[in-house]
Amino acid sequence: MARNTQHARPYAGPAASPGRFGLLLIVLIGTYLLSAFAAGRWIDALRIILFTAAALLALRNAMLAPRTARRILIAVLAGSAIMLAVSLTTETGAGIASIWAGLVLLFAVVLIVHRVLSFGTVTIQSIYGALSAYLIIGVMFAAFYAALSSLGGGHFFAGGQPATTQSFQYFSFTTLTTLGYGDFTAAASSGRAVAMLEALTGQIFLVTLVARLVAGFRASGGQRD
Repeated sequence: MARNTQHARPYAGPAASPGRFGLLLIVLIGTYLLSAFAAGRWIDALRIILFTAAALLALRNAMLAPRTARRILIAVLAGSAIMLAVSLTTETGAGIASIWAGLVLLFAVVLIVHRVLSFGTVTIQSIYGALSAYLIIGVMFAAFYAALSSLGGGHFFAGGQPATTQSFQYFSFTTLTTLGYGDFTAAASSGRAVAMLEALTGQIFLVTLVARLVAGFRASGGQRD
């Protein structure tokens, strides 16, 4: 009687999906456009809500235990609710809320990048995730610039340029992409240091993650899922 020499392989279950980042990308584009074309204290409060939504969408795609995800969800919602109220009080409160917004977005970037890099197959969703992370980095640094302006007590931009939500976002993305128009420049050393950190982050991100994903996507024939 012939012996079966093949070893049975344990069933590993279906392959995990790299997540769904299309909705997150849409939310981020909407947030960017809102910040670019509208201003006011209520816009800043609305941005905190949208930042929280972006973080929750990133959390939805993260590979976390359900209990851990629920705890993070409660912490993010509670913290954002408190910061939403704080942002409507004083300039200092707005600065503290901006720091919170930046930290929430940083958390979202870490979740997205870890999720995207945890899968060997590159799909259109992976590219959506990388683009979402890139947009979040730009908006995140804009929040940190706003915090420096609110808590620093002086002019953030040199030459008396206005320190508004639009100017912070414009300065952040021109720094992230290293366009360097020169019409907005940080006046203090703290702002310049953060700007240099953003420029380095943007270049490293594009050279490593996005370029790798696009090359892998072409090699895999452009899988959609």
